[in-house]
Amino acid sequence: MVLRFKQNTAGQKLASNYHSTIILLVSLLLAACSNSEPIPEITSVNEAIPVSVIQVQPTSVPISVETVAQAEGAKEVEIRPRVSGILLKQLYTEGSPVDAGQPLFLIDPAPFKNTLAEVRAQLLEQSIVVEQAKVEESRQHRLVTENFVSQRVYDSAAANLAIAKAALQSAKVRVQQAELNLSYTTVTAPVNGVTGRSEFSEGSLVTAHTSLLTTIAQLSPIWVRFSFSDNELVRFGGRLNEQNVEKVWVILPDGSTYQQEGEINFAASQIDPLLGTQQLRATFENEDQRLLPGQFVRVRVTAGESTNVFIVPQVAVLTSDLGRYVYVVNEKNEVTVRAVVAGDWIGKDWIILEGLNAGDKVIVDNIIRLSPGKVVVPQLSDTSLMQSTL
Repeated sequence: MVLRFKQNTAGQKLASNYHSTIILLVSLLLAACSNSEPIPEITSVNEAIPVSVIQVQPTSVPISVETVAQAEGAKEVEIRPRVSGILLKQLYTEGSPVDAGQPLFLIDPAPFKNTLAEVRAQLLEQSIVVEQAKVEESRQHRLVTENFVSQRVYDSAAANLAIAKAALQSAKVRVQQAELNLSYTTVTAPVNGVTGRSEFSEGSLVTAHTSLLTTIAQLSPIWVRFSFSDNELVRFGGRLNEQNVEKVWVILPDGSTYQQEGEINFAASQIDPLLGTQQLRATFENEDQRLLPGQFVRVRVTAGESTNVFIVPQVAVLTSDLGRYVYVVNEKNEVTVRAVVAGDWIGKDWIILEGLNAGDKVIVDNIIRLSPGKVVVPQLSDTSLMQSTL
């Protein structure tokens, strides 16, 4: 019992020393705080926020609309044989460019050479028959003039000559056709372009006008086919054609703009009753072959202009569940919300169709700190000077 009492007495002394140390540290901290600088006051939440504004003015801008399009060769030709036979050789490299008249395939020419030799022999034979008929007609003509033979005999000789001449002409046509068929055994490229893969291997039997040997696509110029709906045509003011379309640009899949400007070379005269669209086609130079047949791209067509619209930087246009809006400074330098109807983009700006009035001061920065009714200090931005020059 005596030992336990001594242990408790020692614990109380230790606790007493610990509390004394804590009191000393607190005293030192309070003394240090009394010598420090005073804490600055918190900025008032109602302090005016400096903002940049543009004073918008109505202007006119070109009407541009983008849509999906597909490229196609200006000439896409199916290569088919004009004569039937065994495909002897392939004379081109698949996928390579070829010139008009360049040989592509060789069909076995031996049967056609034999046919040509045969009809040439028939032509020679018939030419001899004609010479004999001429001699006979001349002899009978001399005899009938001297009354040695009847007119009937001479008429028969003249008819035989005419028949022989007709047969000679028929033989000449057969020779020409045989020569033509022999030339068709060499299948040539009808246009300049890039070849496709061969559909038949050497040694295959091909049929005249039926077998598809390969295809050739002309890549320059190249065509881009697209269409616009009724609603889009209303924005342009009606049907598009070669006269009222000002510019046609291609937007490549990587988002860049194709360097060559195109021209409309076809515009349908009616609306497709199944799709409700007007079909159009533009042609583009394509020397570097950046556009390929079948490739999907986007086209931007510019036609006509919109009047009494406003140009506002994209950063100033916000979006909510109810639509797009901007912050406008009123006469009391307070922030007000203005709902707007936005059109297309021009570079980094929105075209505002409805919701703004001439002279409105639209806020273009510090937007994240704003709320309706907030007091601001507006400063006219340099962008405002550009609005009046558009």
